[in-house]
Amino acid sequence: MRYAIYGAGSLGTVLGAYITQNGDEIDLINRNQAHVNALNEHGARITGTVEMNVPVKAITPDEMTGTYDVILLMTKQLHNAEVVSMLKDYLSEEGVIVTLQNGLPEPGIAAIVGSNRTMGCVVEWGATLSEPGVCTLTSTPDSLSFHMGKMDGISDAQYNMVKELLERMCPVHEEENLLGARWSKLLINATFSGLGTVVGGTFGDVSENKGARKVAIRCMKECIDVGHVAGVTFAPVQGKNITKLFDYRNAFKREIGTLLIPIAMKKHRAIEPSMLQDLKAGKACEVDAINGIVCAYGTKYGVPTPINDRIVELIKKAERGEISLKAENIHLFDDLL
Repeated sequence: MRYAIYGAGSLGTVLGAYITQNGDEIDLINRNQAHVNALNEHGARITGTVEMNVPVKAITPDEMTGTYDVILLMTKQLHNAEVVSMLKDYLSEEGVIVTLQNGLPEPGIAAIVGSNRTMGCVVEWGATLSEPGVCTLTSTPDSLSFHMGKMDGISDAQYNMVKELLERMCPVHEEENLLGARWSKLLINATFSGLGTVVGGTFGDVSENKGARKVAIRCMKECIDVGHVAGVTFAPVQGKNITKLFDYRNAFKREIGTLLIPIAMKKHRAIEPSMLQDLKAGKACEVDAINGIVCAYGTKYGVPTPINDRIVELIKKAERGEISLKAENIHLFDDLL
């Protein structure tokens, strides 16, 4: 079997290090030549909540040869049409692309390679790229997990092959309600990655700030309302029913949900939003695939999404250099509270 991680940045490097350390060979593919060189010369160094240094094999896309049985896709969604069309030629006859991306990427990928070659996986942990070849795992080891589902046509053999590969790192939960799992992760990303980016901080800078929590609970509520109208049944997140915790009907229940936020996010408080990492690096971020999805569905189904609309607006202003990302930006939501 041949395996690859396409887009081996922060998350992909951590995953590749675990897979390699625990017995499987996998190609880590990234366009960043400095990162690839560092990985090949010094191994993948993982710091933060764990410490390890693992020799790995890293290549750039132009060095790809042959076909792979599993390609774990970990790039941003911005260029999925182009990237997936290219990767199609590198899939073996029974090969699968497993998207570990944010948002709702499976339908677009299946349209290119077929539903019988498309799987989706929700990543429930975070990491940052500290420097070429060095990544910081920001979630605690006991909180690491994947939730994985398959589209029509995926065989048990394909599913088990991917499951066994990902279990080299952490537990993999079979998710029959893949759409619900995607929406649960979307809720978390829209809230804590979206607001974390706006305030230029971590998930903890949102969950542990009283003012930011007032915005966060409303962001969650918008996601839940939109999802419900769209017919989504939200899947549990690490055993927790997030709609039961955060779907309030009155001010009292909203306050209770607000108080629960720092408890719910404790193990992931150190995560730095990937959108913020992109903006710091001068790259376009995937806000349209996160908060923008909530807004688009809200427009489609007639559900107001003022908090998510504002997050998209502010992040796009930051992309254009019109505002800086700082803690004080949380007051830019005051008129919506």
